[in-house]
Amino acid sequence: MIGFRLAAQRPPDAQKVNSEVVMRFEHVYEVNPELMTEHIQQHDFPAWETKRIGAARWDHLDWMHDHWADQQISGEELMGEAD
Repeated sequence: MIGFRLAAQRPPDAQKVNSEVVMRFEHVYEVNPELMTEHIQQHDFPAWETKRIGAARWDHLDWMHDHWADQQISGEELMGEAD
């Protein structure tokens, strides 16, 4: 049987980024769960699952860059061009 102890996997308290966004782990942004309680039942989500999903997103982005991008432009560079 594979299992984990949820009590040992509680994510850190959310840090409010703005009224709609919170951050529990560095560079992992979430819609503020308080905004979703009317339409979506909220569930406990273990910290390891949040980290796994975040890592998978970075892996996907790296793959896309390797296979499709001629160059990568940072957000700072892009915003500098808009000025």
